[in-house]
Amino acid sequence: MFSKKEKETQDRDLDLPGTPPTYDNNYDDAADVVLCPAHTTERKLITRIDLHVVPFLCIMYLLAFLDRVNIANANVFGLSTELNLVNGNRYNTALVIFFVPYILFEIPSNILLKKLKPRVWLSICMFGFGLVSFLQGFVQNYSGLLATRFFLGLFETGMFPGAFYLIGMWYRRHEAQKRYTFFFSSTTLAGAFGGLLASAIGKMDGMRGYKGWRWIFILEGVLTMVVSFFFYFLLPNFPEEVKWLTEEERSFVKARLQIDQGKSARERPIKLRDVGRVFKDPKIIVGGFMYFGLIVPAYGYAYFSPGIIQSYGYSAIQTQLHSVPPWAAAFGFAMVIAWFSDRLKHRFLFAIFPICVCIAGFAILIAVHDHRDVQYAALFLVAMGAYTAMPVIVCWFNMNLGGHHRRAIGTAWQVGFGNVGGIIAVFAFLKKDAPKYITGYSICIAFVSLSALSCLVYFIMCKWQNRSRDKSVRDVGLTEYEKTELGDLNPDYRYLL
Repeated sequence: MFSKKEKETQDRDLDLPGTPPTYDNNYDDAADVVLCPAHTTERKLITRIDLHVVPFLCIMYLLAFLDRVNIANANVFGLSTELNLVNGNRYNTALVIFFVPYILFEIPSNILLKKLKPRVWLSICMFGFGLVSFLQGFVQNYSGLLATRFFLGLFETGMFPGAFYLIGMWYRRHEAQKRYTFFFSSTTLAGAFGGLLASAIGKMDGMRGYKGWRWIFILEGVLTMVVSFFFYFLLPNFPEEVKWLTEEERSFVKARLQIDQGKSARERPIKLRDVGRVFKDPKIIVGGFMYFGLIVPAYGYAYFSPGIIQSYGYSAIQTQLHSVPPWAAAFGFAMVIAWFSDRLKHRFLFAIFPICVCIAGFAILIAVHDHRDVQYAALFLVAMGAYTAMPVIVCWFNMNLGGHHRRAIGTAWQVGFGNVGGIIAVFAFLKKDAPKYITGYSICIAFVSLSALSCLVYFIMCKWQNRSRDKSVRDVGLTEYEKTELGDLNPDYRYLL
């Protein structure tokens, strides 16, 4: 499969002296094997990494998600009426066109992220979707809205898989869930922040001749563009490239990750044949369905919860304010689940439990139609369940992928394919089904159940492969280069369950 010269070159480039070649998910503490630099401790170093990596990615994705779903807040303030979207399913079509480029360009975006460096690519994309969101505030008709939504999807395509890919290259597997969940909870914070912001901006209705919904797009777009200039300097790169670590610290970070996950092959560019090799692994396909099933309720809630809450009899401002508490509850619940998941080094049950919470919420919404408080409480369960299970699933899948090329391609595939569910979510909640939305809630239950089944299949596949590798001969004569190319398919690798 590989030439002798190629093997020798890669073995030399990828070797880290002093670190053992074996790695598995039973490994407890890299500090027991690799010595931390004398001037610091491992805990202090991880804290410094946290401060440089997680907050900036969280703010970036908060703004991305805010610019993506603020159309729901704008619609409460009359977007559909002014742009004549009230006939047919025009509003739904405006939502769905976002997903066309968003789905198609996930994998190319992650390849460009690796090639151009994360802070360069992500800050360019960030400025792009901020500009498009700003321009969305000036559209005059339906076709203008469709154009801006398309380009919004194009610029946002790399945000989520790129950030998840980047976080995964900094942390060991049993450290990652809290960081992934905190990052992913940018979506819940964006939902809460968006409701509060929209309730304030909505009061600007008529200022300088612009409706309140236009000001939502204009101000939030300007905010994103301004922040993107600073983030060109603040967003993190891969561990091998950052300047805020010393050479000794970079070597330590690479070594502790290599013990947990194997060598990353950062030096080797991703090629087209890598994509084909990755998709030969059936776990990759299953990972896409795990996420796909939860995207439907997640986007269903993000895009339509303001309208559902408004149907309970609240005014426009009250609707925006009532949209905040479910998002806040989802953030708290997600962080608790993430802490226990990392503590116990387990993912499967911590994905299934919030999925059950989500199903319970939709079941209540289907059954209860005349009790506003109960219906509102059910929205809490939906948000808490969907937005807690999603980061667990993505972290579980992403951190089980070994090496840069398998992780870049696998993460982009999971997020790209999963977001096909956004198209289904948009057309699951049609105006003719309001206010009960029985069809939409039923579709959501079906897809959440699909996610649960996919999680079970993925768990069984990982457990079976771990057992098979435990029983097989450990040394099968592979060179270090071949092990690196195999990533998590390396016989020495053990999957986190």
